[in-house]
Amino acid sequence: MLCGVLAAPFASAATTLESVKEKGHLQCGVTSGLPGFSQPDDKGNWTGIDVDTCRAVAAAIFGDAQAVEFTPLTAKERLTALQSGEIDVLSRNTTWTLTRDASLGLNFTGTNYYDGQGFLINKELGVDDATELNGATICIQAGTTTELNLSDYFRAKGMEYQPIVFDTSEQTVQGFAAGRCDVLTSDRSQLAALRSKLTDPSSAKILPNTISKEPLGPVVRQGDDQWFNIVKWVLFAQINAEELGITSDNVDKMLKSDNPNVQRLLGTDGDMGAKLGLPDDFGYQIVKLVGNYGEMYNRNVGPDTPLGLDRGLNALWTEGGIMYAPPLR
Repeated sequence: MLCGVLAAPFASAATTLESVKEKGHLQCGVTSGLPGFSQPDDKGNWTGIDVDTCRAVAAAIFGDAQAVEFTPLTAKERLTALQSGEIDVLSRNTTWTLTRDASLGLNFTGTNYYDGQGFLINKELGVDDATELNGATICIQAGTTTELNLSDYFRAKGMEYQPIVFDTSEQTVQGFAAGRCDVLTSDRSQLAALRSKLTDPSSAKILPNTISKEPLGPVVRQGDDQWFNIVKWVLFAQINAEELGITSDNVDKMLKSDNPNVQRLLGTDGDMGAKLGLPDDFGYQIVKLVGNYGEMYNRNVGPDTPLGLDRGLNALWTEGGIMYAPPLR
């Protein structure tokens, strides 16, 4: 009897997948507003590559890409919100580092955008290279990897700078626009997004220097391997879909494909979904409702958007980039 009494408090908690299903939606942590990555419109509709990453997870679980609620978070809040269970997944232009991966109880599930830190300056400053920034005042967001990268770069170059620190990206661009600093530093994709918020975006330019590696991607808590695998393979399914030429427009036609790789991804053959605890057509649902990786990239940050970002490193490995996913088999 005593063993039974003692065992009760240690009954296993619900898995993240079970918790998400019980709620009926995914709780996703995003930025408070960064064009191209996660941004609400005036009606509260969220868009962006990080938003679509969460919608793809919802599509895989529920067959409904709208079964997501978004929690806007600052850089300082984001990791704590995930650790505490306030959110199920963090998809908030967050850099994968050893410290975050190994000592915070978190797991990065892949990279949905390969980036690097750069510098945004007012063209009137007359600077063409970061090595000319000695003595500059620099706007920077607190709680980010950019703070340490900036310090390392200037120390290595034997240069001085004065940091002007803000809590949010919105505050940093406002400070830059108001002339509180000569330079704004962040990931290059974020600089493009913040430049688009300026009254005259053409008045500022991004310097050619890239001073760091910033692999950005979704994050989950450690201790739930099934959930880790689900979020990881949702992204991998999108990357593989692009490589296989499966799009939201042709996915129904591709259901008739005799290519074994296509069949496994769309669930017409095999039990790939069951291995994850998902329906076998989870890949079909992702592509049908959200699109493949290229579609997600192009509509949010691509050349025809205000950010105007070429694929670069984020092109498929078959197209000169490094975007590469393990096979679904």
